[in-house]
Amino acid sequence: MVKVFLITSFLIFTLLGRENPFFPSKGEQDLPYTSNEKENIPELSRVSLSLPSTARNIKKITIEYENLDASVDTKSIELKNRIDWHLPIFISQSYSEIKTVTQTEAKKPNQTSKKIKAKIKKQQEKKIFKKVAEIEYAKFLVSKNNLKIISSDTLMRNFLLGQPHRIVMDFKRESSMKTYSKDIENSMYTKIRIGNHKGYYRVVIELDGYYRYRLKKMNYGCLISLQ
Repeated sequence: MVKVFLITSFLIFTLLGRENPFFPSKGEQDLPYTSNEKENIPELSRVSLSLPSTARNIKKITIEYENLDASVDTKSIELKNRIDWHLPIFISQSYSEIKTVTQTEAKKPNQTSKKIKAKIKKQQEKKIFKKVAEIEYAKFLVSKNNLKIISSDTLMRNFLLGQPHRIVMDFKRESSMKTYSKDIENSMYTKIRIGNHKGYYRVVIELDGYYRYRLKKMNYGCLISLQ
């Protein structure tokens, strides 16, 4: 009788037990796991990103990274800064840069006097123009994103064309000049072409990318500023 009772109890406990104790039961969540296997991935030192010529402002930087459990997340930082698309954007990671930033932040703001700051600002605002082209009736001078056209001739019209991106300007004058062309190195303005038409001559200014421009009439002629 005792033997029958023991056998019956064993069968009941077996049926009530989990089918496989090595797997989680229903309702339990799998815990994330990590692997001791080391992937052959090089350490980040420095990478660069170049933006197209239409880029003007940077709004956000987002980094996508992988966690220990192989899940993927993102981290973003909101920005509102102007950029120069000619220059690449760098992402780097090094102890030397952390040390440099820490030392810079530790300096007192009063170390630089107001006079020195004012002098630096004045130098930055000062535009040094360099002559890049010249015809009998007009001179063309460049300073960074500015183009100065010195001429007494009346500007009839100006407009923007694409492929290649260029500014077209018509100046009033009866002339018998020949076609003129001049390449410009290391400048946003890459070429100036001038052609003669009936009652006016046309100046075509080719650009190295996509821009908006402002034109301001001056007593010496006009000033173009790329944006």
